Amino acid sequence: MTELLVVIVTALVVIAAATVVGPRLGIASPLVLVAVGVAASFLPMFTSVHIEPEWIIEGLLPPLLYSSAVSMPTMNFRREFGAISGLSVLLVVGSALLLGLFFTLVVPGLSFAWGVALGAIISPTDAVATSIIKQMPVSKRAVAILDGESLLNDATALVLLRTAIVATAASFALWGAVGTFVYSVVVAVVVGWAVGRLNLVVRRRVTDPTVNTVISFTVPFAAAVPVELLGASGLVAAVVAGLVTGIRAPRDLSPQNRLSDSQNWRTVELVLEGAVFLTMGVQIKSIVTNVENDHAGVGAAVLVAAGALLLTILVRAAYVAPLLVVLARWARRIAKMQGRMQDMQDRMSTPEGKQETFEEMNSRRRKVSERDLDRFARRVTQSLADIDYFLAKPLGWREGTVVVWAGMRGAVTVAAAQSLPDDTPQRSVLVLIAFAVATMSLLVQGATIGPLLRLITPKVDQAAIDESATAERARIMELLRESAETVPEPPHPADEARPEGFARAKSHRLAVIAAQRSVLLDARDNGTFDADVLANALANLDASQIAIEMRGKPVG
Repeated sequence: MTELLVVIVTALVVIAAATVVGPRLGIASPLVLVAVGVAASFLPMFTSVHIEPEWIIEGLLPPLLYSSAVSMPTMNFRREFGAISGLSVLLVVGSALLLGLFFTLVVPGLSFAWGVALGAIISPTDAVATSIIKQMPVSKRAVAILDGESLLNDATALVLLRTAIVATAASFALWGAVGTFVYSVVVAVVVGWAVGRLNLVVRRRVTDPTVNTVISFTVPFAAAVPVELLGASGLVAAVVAGLVTGIRAPRDLSPQNRLSDSQNWRTVELVLEGAVFLTMGVQIKSIVTNVENDHAGVGAAVLVAAGALLLTILVRAAYVAPLLVVLARWARRIAKMQGRMQDMQDRMSTPEGKQETFEEMNSRRRKVSERDLDRFARRVTQSLADIDYFLAKPLGWREGTVVVWAGMRGAVTVAAAQSLPDDTPQRSVLVLIAFAVATMSLLVQGATIGPLLRLITPKVDQAAIDESATAERARIMELLRESAETVPEPPHPADEARPEGFARAKSHRLAVIAAQRSVLLDARDNGTFDADVLANALANLDASQIAIEMRGKPVG
């Protein structure tokens, strides 16, 4: 017991130290942790260490993916969903099949089904690994695509892995595999959405921020566990629950509860991500030993892994290049609609114009409700905001290069490889190949992504960026001022020196903040402001509300 406590405490210290020291040395902290883990694997206490893959796949990934989904700007996720879904499904399946053929050719005696199984293990990018780029000057669209891809592609890979393993013992049915995938996703989405909404319903009634945060820690598991028992994707369920929570929390939860959530979840993320990378490094000795005990070639396995990593990068580049062309053409096509959509919005500034425009667009409808008109007006506003977003942030070859090179493999690959059945042919070799691919991906891509970005990123016009941000903040301030004016003043002048006057003034200020938050959240849902600038404005409102609520009554 004492040894375990020492290991845990040491791991926490190492994680904290790597987070502080790594950036100062110009090295991403995950790489430092992998290196520390590799060094620790040669210590006597870690010579035969074995980390159960379920602890990572079912224990660490659900909360990490849930937390990432909660904090992800959902509007950007929606806007990039076409690219995200293609990378998460089509690219993963295509990569797995090509890798399966590659492994069949270079690993003697390996069947195509087992090759595809190993390909499915290696194909998905890692949500934790891609966190390396978030502190770098990267296009926000590229970050949104990478984040969204890493949230969803694990589900595709794990379903494909299960299908490939089944195919080794039975005949493979394409439509059966497609049906399995659709079932996994649909069940996960339904359960994840239900758990996300139930989570908010329950936590809205809990006023203690500490208790509220403790409940939030159960949400990813409450979504993932029942879905896994139903044979679907628990990871997708955790992601959906996180997206629902991220969208609705500012409307349903108090600022104190959300602040407590944010602070505590950041700590949990830091510890879990660090644990993921440390466990990767710690297992290297035992994995290599297993290969040697099976009289297989370690050097040959590493060479196969290098070839597999090169193939995944080439396949990814071959997919991303035409994807950029398609997205550029689509952006040009919707740009032609900008004038027409702007005319619609101008006409709909009056109730009569809104009714007339809606009837023109829906001539077959006999009755139009006020709710229908409002929904249509929001769609027009949202479409205009989307057009501005795509025109202001086009994806070029630089962003494509980032999407290709930042698609790293990580601990999920290692954990999935170790979940292979014990009777898998040449299991130790396959696990080593997967581990080597993940390690080389982190070391090669993770260590060079910074210099690569500095090489290809053009000089930034900081003055123009500051001017744009200032203009954005001015628009937000004007929106806040207008919303504040809609809240009626107290019926009597508020003399804050008296308890009743203080109560009226406090109530009025909280009502103003509530109105301002509502209008900002509407703007967030419409996508009319930059996500980061809007998040700062919402954080300022939360801070103001917390400060007001903490003020005690004056002595009267």
